[in-house]
Amino acid sequence: MDEDLKKTIKALGYLSTVGMSMALSVAIGAAIGYYLDNYFGTGPWLTYGFLGLGIAAAFRNLYILYKKAKDL
Repeated sequence: MDEDLKKTIKALGYLSTVGMSMALSVAIGAAIGYYLDNYFGTGPWLTYGFLGLGIAAAFRNLYILYKKAKDL
């Protein structure tokens, strides 16, 4: 295969993980918050807090993936 085609396929494969990375970060944050809310009986507050942390982690992952993709 042509070297440019290989680089393009590699970059597309790498960038296809962006959606999964963002969704999992948010879902894991929300799940931890939900579990802790049920355990401590604190209402939705820990869910909101950990959901925010999950969103922040998702954008951090997006930034890291963007920096790595620029180098590809």
